[in-house]
Amino acid sequence: MKEKRTFFDFLWWLALVGWALTILFPIGWVVYESLKTNQEFFMDVWALPETLNWGNYKKAWLDYNLQGALLNTLYFVGASLVIGLFLTALNAYALTRIEFKGRKLIWAVIMLSLFLPGINALVPQYVLMRDLHLTNSLTGLIVLNTLGESIFFLMLLGGFMKSLPRELEESGTIDGATIFTIFMRIILPLSMPGIVTVAIFKFLGLYNAFLQPFIYLSDSSKYTIGVNIYEANMLMQYTNDWVTMFAGVIIMMIPSVLIFMFFQRWIMEGATLGSVKG
Repeated sequence: MKEKRTFFDFLWWLALVGWALTILFPIGWVVYESLKTNQEFFMDVWALPETLNWGNYKKAWLDYNLQGALLNTLYFVGASLVIGLFLTALNAYALTRIEFKGRKLIWAVIMLSLFLPGINALVPQYVLMRDLHLTNSLTGLIVLNTLGESIFFLMLLGGFMKSLPRELEESGTIDGATIFTIFMRIILPLSMPGIVTVAIFKFLGLYNAFLQPFIYLSDSSKYTIGVNIYEANMLMQYTNDWVTMFAGVIIMMIPSVLIFMFFQRWIMEGATLGSVKG
């Protein structure tokens, strides 16, 4: 029997559609502005272009060195993602599946750190990175992001691992498996839905990261895509080539949009699996 929809359901649907339009409209506006000439843009920002100028995308790719910026971003995001995921999974396993003295105290300190604004750590982090000679280095950024654990990801993956039955580890221990073997061969494969969810969130956060690369990178050849587009935006006060700028923004958005579109089901399922099991 089909569920009857009420007037309030219609209002919720209308509100969600309106919310979606507030997100999609600016993106659509930037897309068609990127296909104009600068003359058309300054004459009327709302008018459609007479012809589609796809050459703006080629110009943005070449003038803004987007190829180099994307390679830098791929190295930064890829290395941070692989190493950071392994460390997050290892920390989550240790704090949720292994009984040891001081475990509750460690969790309490972790929860306490939620109340500390992350901006307060910028100065001591920069001083430490400078003293270790890791500034102006993509490798230094990778070290900073992988060793700086995210509490949100730790709690998300820890909640999922906590829901796994204890009998799995007990059977592994009986067979003579070490703690690390149990983690690698039992816990890690079974936690893959939660790991994929964390991986997607980590990718989106790292790809769109701006503040840390902006602070630590001074060589333009090492810029990530976010800092690269920011520098291109700063040039607009001298060139006013806004249509090329819009094209660069669209190119920058494509990877993260595709990742979210292809893996949104994993995000929704993985974010709730830990809360409905056990």
